Amino acid sequence: MIRIVLALVVVAAFGREATAEPTPAGPRLRELVAVSSEIVRIGDLVENAGAAADVPVFRAPDLGQTGAVQLGRIIDALRPYDLTGLDTGGLNEVVVTRLSRAMTAKDITDRITRALSGQYGLGDAQNLAVILDRDVRILHVEPTVGGDLVVSRMNVDPRTGRFDIAFELPGSTLSRRAGLRFTGTVTETVEAATLTRSLRIGEIIKASDVTMSRRPKTDLRGESMGPDQVIGMAAKIALRNGQALRTDDLIKPQIVQRNEAVTIYYEVPGIMLTVRGKAVEGGAMGDVVGVLNIQSNRTVQATVIGPGRVIIAAAGPLIASAAASASNDQDPPSQ
Repeated sequence: MIRIVLALVVVAAFGREATAEPTPAGPRLRELVAVSSEIVRIGDLVENAGAAADVPVFRAPDLGQTGAVQLGRIIDALRPYDLTGLDTGGLNEVVVTRLSRAMTAKDITDRITRALSGQYGLGDAQNLAVILDRDVRILHVEPTVGGDLVVSRMNVDPRTGRFDIAFELPGSTLSRRAGLRFTGTVTETVEAATLTRSLRIGEIIKASDVTMSRRPKTDLRGESMGPDQVIGMAAKIALRNGQALRTDDLIKPQIVQRNEAVTIYYEVPGIMLTVRGKAVEGGAMGDVVGVLNIQSNRTVQATVIGPGRVIIAAAGPLIASAAASASNDQDPPSQ
């Protein structure tokens, strides 16, 4: 009987322990804290702060900034609120970060180009390059503020590209205090073939000599050129490394040089005659140049058909006897 009574007592004791509510966790200091308001509250710093959680105790860092609060200052701030048994977890400080929406210098310049696009004779935004008068640090605004910067004022000098522009960010008190005004210069740019080395007059452009880069449109004073348009062309003037190529800078490579000895071909149906001559002027493939017929001492117009070779149409002035006497001087051109 005694054993039965003891067993019932034991079962009752364990039953009460199993149904008892768990002991609430005590207040515990957080190591890292992120806040979105200007104020740090006890509940931001301490887990399980209870009724004291909404009590403000410290000013938060500036937007986007991080600061540390020493343990001693925290203990002093919590003392009036009876947070007994605070578990500090061995921490000496709590790191507090103020959340923000960050706007970089690129965000600002991109917004400026979009505002200027299509205005004052300027082209598309992707073709505009903006240089600001001062360095722009990252602008931190309230994390809850969305939307885009809105132009409140804009002045542009179309001749120089100088601009003065001001923005507003609806819903942001900080942006109103910061004064979102920017000045600088805008330039319209184009993709252009640019030299990777300097070239002498007459030097032929190879594929390795050019690259594509964005250059101010005013540097070109004409249509931009791609690699397929410049490769194989010759420098009309001396060109420097990094220079954007223009149509006026290039010529077709001259394959007949001035005062060069040439072979003059005269072709009529069924016969090809050749005469020795001298180029009066240089020319590229397909150019019509003046050449001196050495035997007749007459200058005629001929078309350049290859290095040292020119051809005269059947109607061209050529002394037949001189042509006939020289018909075997050189082999005709390969067909």
